[in-house]
Amino acid sequence: MKFVNLLCVAALGAAAATPALASEEIIKKARCVACHAVDQKRVGPAYKEVAAKYKGHPEAEAMLISKVRHGGTGTWGQIPMPPHGTDKISDADLKAAVEWILKL
Repeated sequence: MKFVNLLCVAALGAAAATPALASEEIIKKARCVACHAVDQKRVGPAYKEVAAKYKGHPEAEAMLISKVRHGGTGTWGQIPMPPHGTDKISDADLKAAVEWILKL
C-alpha cells in the first residue's frame, strides 16, 4: 500500500510540474529564446524582468499577448520586437507562454 501511495505522490508531482515545463518548451519551440532568456537580458529583456515590470497589472496578460502578436519598440529600448503570427506560435501556446512568464 505504501508503494501505491508513493506512486500517487510521484504522479501528482509530475503533473504539477508539467504546465511550467510545457510552457518553457513552447517558448523554445517558438524560438523566443533567440532574443530572450529567463534571467538575463539578451536582445530583449529577461522573462523575470518582464514578470516584475507587469506584476499586479490587471491587463498584463492581454497586453503582452498583443505585443508579441503585433511587435513593437520603446518599452525595453529601441531594438524592435518583430510581430509573431499564429504560424510561429498558436494563440493557445502564446497564452500559456505569457502566463508562465508572468508567474516567474
